[in-house]
Amino acid sequence: MCERPLGRRVEWHHPLPKSRGGRKTVPVHPICHRTLHATFTNLELARIAAAGDDIRQASALRPFLDWIAGKPPDFHAPTKRRK
Repeated sequence: MCERPLGRRVEWHHPLPKSRGGRKTVPVHPICHRTLHATFTNLELARIAAAGDDIRQASALRPFLDWIAGKPPDFHAPTKRRK
């Protein structure tokens, strides 16, 4: 998602949530995975996947992607929860 190289820790994300029938997974950094789920509900993720949209283009993720771009692959920080 963030286009940085993967580090030692990798998590697997379902672009179409398992609760919506998704089986395919993609590797992501733990901080990116947590940010996705803190930013979007499973319903929103399902709609994005169904539309074939690139999640990186979502305006809600732009500040995070700009901030994380220069961090090392194994960088981790607490993730803010959705309000």
